[in-house]
Amino acid sequence: MYKTKKRVFDIIQIGNRKDFISSAFDIFIVVTIVLNLFVTLFQTFDESAPYANVLNVLELITILIFTVEYVLRIWTADFLYPNKPYWKAVLAFVFSLYGLIDFFTFFPYYLPILFPMGAVAFRMFRVIRIFRLFRVNAQYDAFNVIINVLNDKKNQLISSICMILIFMVAASLCMYSLEHEAQPEQFANAFSGIWWSVSTLLTVGYGDIYPVTTMGKVMAIVISFLGVGMVAIPTGIISAGFVEQYTKLRMLAFHSEEHELKFVTSVIPQGHSWCRKKVKEVAFPPQIILVTIIRNGEALVPNGDTVLMENDTLVIGAKHYNGEEYINLKEIIVKQENEWVGKQIKDLDISRQELIVMIRRKNRTIIPNGLTYIKEGDAVVLYSKLKDAD
Repeated sequence: MYKTKKRVFDIIQIGNRKDFISSAFDIFIVVTIVLNLFVTLFQTFDESAPYANVLNVLELITILIFTVEYVLRIWTADFLYPNKPYWKAVLAFVFSLYGLIDFFTFFPYYLPILFPMGAVAFRMFRVIRIFRLFRVNAQYDAFNVIINVLNDKKNQLISSICMILIFMVAASLCMYSLEHEAQPEQFANAFSGIWWSVSTLLTVGYGDIYPVTTMGKVMAIVISFLGVGMVAIPTGIISAGFVEQYTKLRMLAFHSEEHELKFVTSVIPQGHSWCRKKVKEVAFPPQIILVTIIRNGEALVPNGDTVLMENDTLVIGAKHYNGEEYINLKEIIVKQENEWVGKQIKDLDISRQELIVMIRRKNRTIIPNGLTYIKEGDAVVLYSKLKDAD
């Protein structure tokens, strides 16, 4: 059951271009999303009436697919959140952004069955299905840049939006005070001017509600000028965020000290303490960086939320050591006729100035000790001290 569950998780959660089933599933889900959106949009046209039965069947099929996919994602949630108990992992997925999008993609379809009287109202929830396309866009760097900008600037954006809302309420109160006597039907209370203030501050100006008194018109001019500046604040924040994102790499290139890195690889065996942990939860030594993860033949660029899986090959980089005059590292391939074969390291006839620091055996990397046996085909990394450093 564990292997089956793990395989399902790899297919539905981890895109792998070299895995035919995983790639086919991704394509299948994209086609299903597009088909569902096409049905939703086409049903709004009068020309769709002759095909109503076919469209209803297609909608039902796509909804069932979304339902099954959602159930499978809940079933494998403990792989997505490996450091949480199963029920907490399920809750974490259910209340995540993509979990909510997936849920509201199919759940409103079943509501009219339970509440037939609200069938018309429930149809408005179908618009949420379009957000399923975010799952497709999330694989591209351009979409990730947008998400990063919004995350970095969320505090400023929230503050600016609060300022706009406060200003809208203030504008509504002002216009109520100035226009209530002249237009009691249009400005009946303090909140009846909200529609006018929203359309004015956002520079839409529908013209269905407007001031008729002299002071009301003067106030409308002032509010309109202020509205242009207020609305420009979140726009400027987002624009500045994009500029910052795209200049970070240039700043690193022109204002940083360059060091050569050396890379080593290590395979995570089954049952290792790093298995199913997020990268940000692994304590790497200082000046050590995880550069790439090779998973099923595909190179993944990791971030803090990337989950390490068994059999992942980690490409690890570190600052290059420039003391070659003091030490020497060499790799020795142990062949069948080598006298080291079958011996423990403590029994090898090597100099005290030499030390076996690593053994590569097939797909495993071994940090040896004196009791480790040398086997045929081992790649032994031998450290030799040449002379003392000053």
